[in-house]
Amino acid sequence: MQGRLFLWTGLALALLVLCVTAGVSLGSAAIPAETVWAIIVNKLAPGTFEPTWSPGRESIVWDVRFPRVLLAALVGAGLAVVGTVLQAVTRNPLADPHLLGVSSGGALGAVIALLHTGLVFGLLTVPLFAFGGALLATAAVLAVNRFSGAAADRLVLSGVAIAFVATALANLAIFFADPRATHTVVFWMLGGLGLAQWEHLLYPAVTLAVGLSFVMLRAREINALAMGDETAATLGVRVARFRAELFLVTALLTGVMVAFSGAIGFVGLLVPHFVRLIVGSDNVRVIPCSAILGALILILADIVSRTIMAPEDVPIGVVTGLVGGVAFILLLRRR
Repeated sequence: MQGRLFLWTGLALALLVLCVTAGVSLGSAAIPAETVWAIIVNKLAPGTFEPTWSPGRESIVWDVRFPRVLLAALVGAGLAVVGTVLQAVTRNPLADPHLLGVSSGGALGAVIALLHTGLVFGLLTVPLFAFGGALLATAAVLAVNRFSGAAADRLVLSGVAIAFVATALANLAIFFADPRATHTVVFWMLGGLGLAQWEHLLYPAVTLAVGLSFVMLRAREINALAMGDETAATLGVRVARFRAELFLVTALLTGVMVAFSGAIGFVGLLVPHFVRLIVGSDNVRVIPCSAILGALILILADIVSRTIMAPEDVPIGVVTGLVGGVAFILLLRRR
């Protein structure tokens, strides 16, 4: 099993490099892969190559496409990790940040920040409001679930209810906003990576590093929690506190990713299922493999969104919704 895990991980990393290359190379103006990496290496280590490309191509690669591809990788990895953790903690295979209302809460916070705050905290305004919205949505889901009987099988239903409420409030915020600002917000709510910039990447990168490190270090405790609260308690897990910590971490991850990419569905739902088919159910293996596969899938989705109607961008949430829905139907047949 260990050798198989290394094989799949190595293959996934190789595919990730290929997808990054394709994501930067492909577009309305195609750029050869060797030129792409020559530009990137020359930016990281100036003077390595003698420039044989135009300043326009260099700007396309370094200023536009490369940060966009990196943002897609960070967001895909973050959402996949959140879905993996939520499915284990709730013991519900349908749990993901979208269905549990966390994404909708983050989107509500981000919409309010974009339209009604004047960005009072500068660049951090949208991530802070998105995290606050995701955290409030998580708390609301838990409160509704407890009010309805605290049954694990009702958690997703509670999340769906909160998602509808958060979406309705976001639509109301858009309705009362300046019509000139609503087009960008609506496009953002459908998911998009077109605003990716180097100075924006620090926040999702740090958030993913912290969140992934936390859940990786506690993966065995997550395994215990997935077997039931009583089992976890007998193994020494402080169930209530640990579950609250996990919900806080997943809300942070979701809020920050939603703030920079918009609401993107199905990644957190599907990726963990595909990974478990390959590496088993041990979260020590599932969590890092889900991060890699999530990054890979969202990069591919972004390539499709940029090329299918080039030079126009199709919202990436539309692509993941269409492909994810079909993939989920096939997964249901498989399992």
